[in-house]
Amino acid sequence: MRLRHTVAAALGALALVVTLPASASAATGDFSYKYVGLDGLPRSVTLHDPHSPGCITLPEVADPYVFPPAFAPHNNTDVWATVFTEPGCTGDSWKLKPHGNPATDRLKLRSVYLSDSR
Repeated sequence: MRLRHTVAAALGALALVVTLPASASAATGDFSYKYVGLDGLPRSVTLHDPHSPGCITLPEVADPYVFPPAFAPHNNTDVWATVFTEPGCTGDSWKLKPHGNPATDRLKLRSVYLSDSR
């Protein structure tokens, strides 16, 4: 009888542990930007709940020798976004606050670092 109660308690504890939420690994919201497609027309990209914290190199403009940079980033996530002029979160940078207004078309980027801190 005691073994049955012990097993039931252990299974109950395991069920509680398994149902606990995992730590967050994504920003909540959208990060968007524009770029010029191969056909010369402007395109828009939206990253829904992007991975955070971490650096994201924008695949459409990753090669600076082939493609012009993306532009007009909009950080509508719940974390800070630092946009960079070069891939791999290098080059000149600019910070965008959480749930901010869209940036101007003059702000160029090739990568973004999303983080909970400024």
